[in-house]
Amino acid sequence: MDHRELTARIKALLRERRGIWLAHNYQRPEIQDGADLTGDSLALSIAAAKTDAELILFCGVHFMAESAAILSPQKRVLLPRLDAGCPMANMIAAEQLVGAKRQRPGYSVVTYVNSTAAVKAESDICCTSANAVRVVEAAPSEKVFFAPDQNLAQWVAAQTKKKVEWWRGFCPTHHRLTAEHVRRAKERWPDAVVVVHPECRPEVTALADLVASTSGMLKWAQTASVKRALIGTEEGLLHGLRKANANIEYALIDEETLICPNMKLTTLPDVLAALERPADYTVTVPDDIRRRAKRALDRMLEVG
Repeated sequence: MDHRELTARIKALLRERRGIWLAHNYQRPEIQDGADLTGDSLALSIAAAKTDAELILFCGVHFMAESAAILSPQKRVLLPRLDAGCPMANMIAAEQLVGAKRQRPGYSVVTYVNSTAAVKAESDICCTSANAVRVVEAAPSEKVFFAPDQNLAQWVAAQTKKKVEWWRGFCPTHHRLTAEHVRRAKERWPDAVVVVHPECRPEVTALADLVASTSGMLKWAQTASVKRALIGTEEGLLHGLRKANANIEYALIDEETLICPNMKLTTLPDVLAALERPADYTVTVPDDIRRRAKRALDRMLEVG
């Protein structure tokens, strides 16, 4: 079957199962085009929780499906590739966070949503890349321990007077991008605006004209009047950016660096297989972990 036939079959099964199809901004173009909703991981889970769908089909990586299960315990959550993990989320275990907390009495623990449910459960509050500064500012303590992304933590630390310490995790895709990559790209396109994700290294964000989450980049593109933009995030976002504003010419800062192999695992045949055999692709979170992780997410939603 070609992409159109596969998508039609997937849509038919979704109607039968009263399902909703979610795709992260980094997924393959055909996955994004077929999905009912595309966006950032947590925004998708929040949106799905507000629907009357009985099944959530999440095209992303494992922690994203867990977040959907945390917020929608009454719905079945499917991940079409159970081997699609997040290296950054896997860089810290719940036991390691417990140890870090023990060494830092009086610190508020702020955990990026790119983390496992078990790590969220040990956290005081969660954040996204879009609201990380706001969440840290709202944390009750003047001292914050941030996990697991050291780059996002350093970007936040530069914008707050609070004392911020961090776990030494990172997104390999963003972390591979260097200041030299940016300088070389600017030599090619000297008139381009440089837009990067806060998961990039501090020396990269320092060279950017705009530092934003994927949703922030898409919002920027909708109204931007620039001719060219150099993008410092995973390659999949270019598809959404071109839809948001086709008048801008986009290029990755470095084409070899900015591809997440795990985000590219999921194909339309995988999506179809998950719907045909849902029991084999269901993601669940134990209830005691789910309740504590949801508390950290709820605190973040109260901040806004």
